[in-house]
Amino acid sequence: MSIAEHRETAGAPPGRSEVEVAIVGAGLAGTVLAMTLAKAGRKVALVDPHRIHHEEFRAEKTRAEQMGLFEKLGLGPVFKPLVTPMTDVHVFRFGHLFEREQGWEYAFSYTPLVNGLRAALLPQVPLTIGKVAEVSTGPDRQRLVLTDGSVIEARLLVVATGYSEAVRRAIGVERVEESKAHSLTMGFDLAISPQEFGLQSLTFYGRRIADRIAFLTIFRIGERLRANMFIYRTVADPWVRTFREDPQKMLMELMPEIAERCGNFAVASEVEVRQVSLTTTQGHRRDGVVFIGDAFATTCPAQGDGIHRVLTDVDCLGSTHIPTWLETPGMAADKICAFYDDPIKIAADERAMRASIYARRITTETGLEWRLRRLRNNIARHLMIFGRRFREAGKPSGAGRAPGETAFDQTGKTPARAGNMIVSDLTNP
Repeated sequence: MSIAEHRETAGAPPGRSEVEVAIVGAGLAGTVLAMTLAKAGRKVALVDPHRIHHEEFRAEKTRAEQMGLFEKLGLGPVFKPLVTPMTDVHVFRFGHLFEREQGWEYAFSYTPLVNGLRAALLPQVPLTIGKVAEVSTGPDRQRLVLTDGSVIEARLLVVATGYSEAVRRAIGVERVEESKAHSLTMGFDLAISPQEFGLQSLTFYGRRIADRIAFLTIFRIGERLRANMFIYRTVADPWVRTFREDPQKMLMELMPEIAERCGNFAVASEVEVRQVSLTTTQGHRRDGVVFIGDAFATTCPAQGDGIHRVLTDVDCLGSTHIPTWLETPGMAADKICAFYDDPIKIAADERAMRASIYARRITTETGLEWRLRRLRNNIARHLMIFGRRFREAGKPSGAGRAPGETAFDQTGKTPARAGNMIVSDLTNP
């Protein structure tokens, strides 16, 4: 049971209310923005059709950079109890332990995270449970009519409805597909316990271009051992159907080197999938309304930039633009455009889109340019592996290795056999 089920926020009664900012959508973007504005003393209405956020699978890990943004927004103490921290990631390439990355990462399930944030809403920002029936925007006032007849009037309307299109279409804003069915995220529990697994986190990159696998990452969420796999396929792909029917068999074939460490990949849950297209928005520069997070643009979750984009939007709006906008009358498009033209927002959006496109191309493209890029990358990576093994060759068995490293090295290929992989693995990203 989620935290929010114990601490539900009382819904506002039907009627008419006036606020400075009305936010439609109480997912991550909308809820964090409402919390940020409430802390600054702004009068806010947060509207969502559901008191408890529905079960929704999304990528389940974020980085220290995003924690820094939560801290900047003053929400670190709220966010930290809802996530599982880790500092040590074992990275595998070509079937070998390639490196150990040291740095903070945070694992979470999206639905409990959102419900936990909702439970921390300040009393002056009650969650209004309702579905938007009508919406009108203009240079001075914005008006929402909910299906129960209640009316919310605001100086500014913020649309944070994620992938939902109803409010966007009512306003007249269109989504533009940059890359349809760009990637697929799969998530599932492993039967082995975190204690048996031993490591904090493990990342395994695909071997062959034909597999179309970006990477698999395994980590702990609470007392569960969780796996997320990012692939460049569609839901209807026969490969995906086969994987969902027998994930253990396919994982054993794809990643035999680490199967034993993962309890031979025994899967303890249904395989959840989420298809993502890369999209942008057109027609959004208009009076009185601003679009944030996935309601504005979507990018691939494999690069971990989704939360970064959301928190950047919230930070730019909450710390800079909304306070400035509310100081003077009106909410015309020239005010709104200052947010879309903010260099910090632009940089975050462009970084995420650029990384999403590059990651797919370096993994799947077969043209000469991309083959040469993979060749360059892989030669450098193999040399790093050889150098590491050479340095360890003169050490006593197990010296200089962290717990769990020895088992991985012993199950990998020997250096002599690894040398032959430079030719066979040139198609790796």
